[in-house]
Amino acid sequence: MTNYKRKKNPYRRKRNPYRKVYALGQHISLSAHKARRVIDQIRGCSYEQILTILELMPYRVCYPILKLVYSAAANASHNWDFQKTNLVISKAEVSKGTTVKKLKPRARGRGYPIKRTACHIRIVLQDTSWYEWYEYEQATRYLL
Repeated sequence: MTNYKRKKNPYRRKRNPYRKVYALGQHISLSAHKARRVIDQIRGCSYEQILTILELMPYRVCYPILKLVYSAAANASHNWDFQKTNLVISKAEVSKGTTVKKLKPRARGRGYPIKRTACHIRIVLQDTSWYEWYEYEQATRYLL
């Protein structure tokens, strides 16, 4: 009888404290410059702070960013069993997307060029509960 080595299930996910969860929004029809203005305000904040900041800001770009933050938090809680209250934005970046060029008809048969810009937004969340536990363990290590 031959002994076969049992294979590990590749689909089982372990909870990795260094795991980063991200959400990517591509071809959002907004200016990258205007999106960066809002992203700079929320970088490094916790999940609950981000929700309050984005809901109170009066800019049009806040809604797509809010949807991306919701999506990244849902990915973290569903795929990796992270608590939403422990999530922090570790990285948020905006890159320039495609530009659609059009002609707007004007008087006397002329046309003025119009550029519709798009951007790509990437939001990366990280769980902070492991770091708090590690610091607590290091602090109480020599007390026992």
